[in-house]
Amino acid sequence: MANKKQKVIDSIRSDIVNSFVKPGQRLPSIREQSQQFACSLNTIISAYQELEREYLIYSRPKSGYYVVAQEALLPLLQNKRIDFTSAAPDPSSMSQMDLRQCLNKAMELFETSIFTYPDPQGLLSLRQEIVKLFHKQQVFSSEQQLFIFSGAQQALHLLSGMPFPNGKTNILVEQPTYWGMLESLKAQNQTVIGIDRTPNGIDWAALERHFQSNMIKFFYTIPRFHNPLGTSYTPKEKQRIAELAQKYDVFVIEDDYLADMETNNKADPIWAYNGSSHVIYLRSFSKIMLPGLRLAAATVPHSIVPSLQQLKRTADLSTSVLSQGVLEIFLQSGMYEHHAKQMKVLYNHRVSKLKEVSSRLLPHESLYSVTSSGGLFSTINLHNIHTEDLVKRLHTRGVDVLPADPQFLSSFPKMNLLRMSIMRTDEQDIEKGIHILADELEHAKQTSNSYKPFFWI
Repeated sequence: MANKKQKVIDSIRSDIVNSFVKPGQRLPSIREQSQQFACSLNTIISAYQELEREYLIYSRPKSGYYVVAQEALLPLLQNKRIDFTSAAPDPSSMSQMDLRQCLNKAMELFETSIFTYPDPQGLLSLRQEIVKLFHKQQVFSSEQQLFIFSGAQQALHLLSGMPFPNGKTNILVEQPTYWGMLESLKAQNQTVIGIDRTPNGIDWAALERHFQSNMIKFFYTIPRFHNPLGTSYTPKEKQRIAELAQKYDVFVIEDDYLADMETNNKADPIWAYNGSSHVIYLRSFSKIMLPGLRLAAATVPHSIVPSLQQLKRTADLSTSVLSQGVLEIFLQSGMYEHHAKQMKVLYNHRVSKLKEVSSRLLPHESLYSVTSSGGLFSTINLHNIHTEDLVKRLHTRGVDVLPADPQFLSSFPKMNLLRMSIMRTDEQDIEKGIHILADELEHAKQTSNSYKPFFWI
């Protein structure tokens, strides 16, 4: 049945790509298709459902299935690339029908709020739902401490620029780290210090020295499924960060953007280790739901609440009510939990596949932080291979990769790394893409005399 179903899918997709059927055109009925392809009705139903998940067709009750693909998207379907760069969810992973239902429901429930300026801190009803979600991850705070932001980027930008109760001014960040944080700090001309984070962790003596001597306002860390390394701190390491923060009066911004992907039930966040007075716990909803909703939430120490309330009000008056309403309905209905479980399974399979294929095909010395413990990212060490040339050669072969250069401070020694994302690569793409990468690494090795040694300054 699987082979027959795939033949049906490939045939219909080809008709759409080659414009044999047009956007808005009705497809033959399920019964007609089963006769044409000499297969069961269930095979056609399953094939139509798969095409619907790819947003190529949609169903009208009591009417049939219709083509929705836009002609501008057809070249992408014809020339599918292997994308190891994207940090946005695969569109096919989110049910368009569920999203549409939640949007319609949000319009009904929050119609009055749309015509007002609601609480800049976020809708109280949504904050109460997120408090429940946070409790499941051992973050026991209240709705008074919780803020809704227009994306994690807004939260990081506002927190970076505001004064903290400790009166300190310098910011400590892991190296490498999330590029968006570095861009925000650069735009604000903040004084930033980097501390090396490797697949083996962090230099604890250096961390304590920075906390003690360098007037650190806050330490920005991604303890779980680090971006770009993909690695996580152990419980003891997270506890130690919390203890050092309290000891030296340094705040910690804990970017827990992938908490829903955790496979270890005992992997609590830093906040849970007696860090509530010095830890800001930040969660994005972009990886599980949609980046376009622009939603993130943070729980902050009581000492920061008044300043952050004022700053949030001056930034945007309030986060989109419709977006907040959609998330609240997702949480209340159980759709969020269900979707998160599906995404966890999907991404865990992909990252495990990445490790298996990379370990089998790539040189051992290139496997800088290839992990199968979960998350989205891993890194490949190119050593002295000329990155720009390699990226171009891979691009011409249909494989997109991303150098990790923007994830280092300009003043910090850089490593020659590729960040590998599995968000938009299925297992077949991973196998094919790593084969091509291995081939190009071997080509670069064999022609190393044509490459100049590559050093970071």
